[in-house]
Amino acid sequence: MTTRKNVAESKRWVIKIGSALMTNDGQGLNTQAIQSWAGQIANLRADGKEVLLVCSGAVAEGMARIGWNQRPRALHELQAAAALGQMGLIQQFESCFKQHDIHTAQVLLTHEDLSNRQRYLNARSTLKTLLSLGAIPIINENDTVATEEIRFGDNDTLGALVSNLVEADTLIILTDQQGLFNKDPRYNDDAELISESKAGNSDLLAMAGGGGALGQGGMRTKITAAQRAARSGATTIIASGSEKNILQKIASGESFGTLLTADNEPLTARKQWLANQLKISGKLFLDAGASKAVQQSGVSLLAVGVSSVEGNFKRGEVVSCISADGTEIARGLVNYDSKESLLIKGETSEKFENILGYVDEPELIHRDNLVVL
Repeated sequence: MTTRKNVAESKRWVIKIGSALMTNDGQGLNTQAIQSWAGQIANLRADGKEVLLVCSGAVAEGMARIGWNQRPRALHELQAAAALGQMGLIQQFESCFKQHDIHTAQVLLTHEDLSNRQRYLNARSTLKTLLSLGAIPIINENDTVATEEIRFGDNDTLGALVSNLVEADTLIILTDQQGLFNKDPRYNDDAELISESKAGNSDLLAMAGGGGALGQGGMRTKITAAQRAARSGATTIIASGSEKNILQKIASGESFGTLLTADNEPLTARKQWLANQLKISGKLFLDAGASKAVQQSGVSLLAVGVSSVEGNFKRGEVVSCISADGTEIARGLVNYDSKESLLIKGETSEKFENILGYVDEPELIHRDNLVVL
């Protein structure tokens, strides 16, 4: 059972900040709050944590910039407001993090980017590279090109998908409420805060309310996000972003907000999450050494251990790994397409650049994306 101490000690956090916190009641960005979060995240970084930031507020900031008092309904107006607001968001975060000598990187995604296998791996590689470089990825939905997502989507879900993508240990959802209550505290004086629960608790959704005027989410989307994050083993904390030094308090193991835990350990949960999505697009035939290493040691699959390739598959699609005796022993997301795999099979990763003209990943299938059957 994950505890708040486990959360405090966890290394990789995805932090999602909602629209109501990002703006001053719809009157532009809350620069003081952003300054505070930047300082807190800098402290987390100093303590050895890796942080990815998912922030709402682009549409709200765009509305303030052009003087709109009500969130527009027309898709093209929402997209225009988002484009205008993105500039303000990134400028503010860049300025605040620069004071702490931390680089930031803007990453705009749609849900399709994380459901398409090839784009999934591309996004994963980019985000992990940014973390290795010491940068803070600032992630938002690409509202200027999204269609259904801008009307029905939410960044709570995006935060969960990013958690799955980078194998985050913890998802922090900062909101304008203290956490999840058994009743809506806006209308019920006797509402009680739920301190801890399993993310998969079926009773939670019945307790959740709707979203506010600026945000598209609400407690229902936050619970659903926690359930999504739990699929890859991430623990979620829903807490008030208005609480002073809230990130530092969570990092100290203090009991703030609602802790929603995964049913399985991170690695086991992630393997299950991948296994549930598998649709075979090709086959890789392994020699005896690679077969043994994959089955017994849980290592990545290297091209040097592949003797032949079958099928027509793209980077990021799922392929089956066949042992030397003809048995399917594993499945995973492949880092190179079928034509490239044919060229590099049996070769060491040092030769990839000479053979292909470039090198992406040293593994044909990384162990985190490999499910042993």
